[in-house]
Amino acid sequence: MNMELLAIFAGSSIRLAAPLIIASTGELISERAGVLNMSVEGMMLTGAFLGVAGASITGNAEWGLLIGVLGVIPLALLQAFLSVTLRANQIVTGIGINILALGATTLAYREMFGARSNAVIPGLDKWSPPLLRDVPLLGSEVLNQVWLLYLGLLILLLCAVVMRRTALGISLNAVGVSPRAVDQSGLSVTRLRYGAVIFSGMMAAAGGCLLSIGNIHTFTEGMTNGTGYLAIAAIIFGNWKIGRTALACLLFGAASALQFQLPLLGIQVPTALLIMLPYLLALIAVAGLMGRQTAPAALTQPYQR
Repeated sequence: MNMELLAIFAGSSIRLAAPLIIASTGELISERAGVLNMSVEGMMLTGAFLGVAGASITGNAEWGLLIGVLGVIPLALLQAFLSVTLRANQIVTGIGINILALGATTLAYREMFGARSNAVIPGLDKWSPPLLRDVPLLGSEVLNQVWLLYLGLLILLLCAVVMRRTALGISLNAVGVSPRAVDQSGLSVTRLRYGAVIFSGMMAAAGGCLLSIGNIHTFTEGMTNGTGYLAIAAIIFGNWKIGRTALACLLFGAASALQFQLPLLGIQVPTALLIMLPYLLALIAVAGLMGRQTAPAALTQPYQR
């Protein structure tokens, strides 16, 4: 493999991993707070559609991103209400919201864009670090990514600091391990979990916007295609640690990029096998074949005073 193909592969891996990194950052915070937001897939899809719709109406991709991120908050509140207030099964409610989002976005897309499916949608600009953008291949192929990826990485670093160094982070970690102890300390378990789920939804929507107005500048029905579930699997793969989760997302992105890279190298591998590879890795992670998994003790467990 020559350097140019290697750079293209690295750039494609990062591009495909970017929505996973952004979505999994929010989902990790939610799970550390004890709520499995299984509706990440639906929230990503909703954010992707609202981002395209907003960009189309306003003529500005940044406004579309803002509309996509804020527009998913009602869906996140619904997930939090069902999971935290009503103490419903978090997996069942999440899958239900995913199905709802798939149907709603499909209907809305056909109503809004059906007659003009080839409409030009403004897209988010690409950006590369100033000191590295002039480096051959590295600046033009590897690091020349949509600016939202870099914002997502900054948020990831901030989350790592908050979860380890601040009172809010300690409280979120505690509510995912022993919510009763948090309640007895005078903090609100409900508020902490609501906030974590809303943050998860907004990050999922941002990941969906990266897919639509960031990468392909359009929306297609069901375009997330399991990306939200991969984000959840990446957290398991990373053993509920922020750094490891980001690396797992990069691994899934590289596995997805192989379906475009191997044919360029003349390596004939069934396309269906390459498409299946990221999900196979996710299955390995969920099955616990990558070592012992230590989930937050109160994950998926509703709390009642």
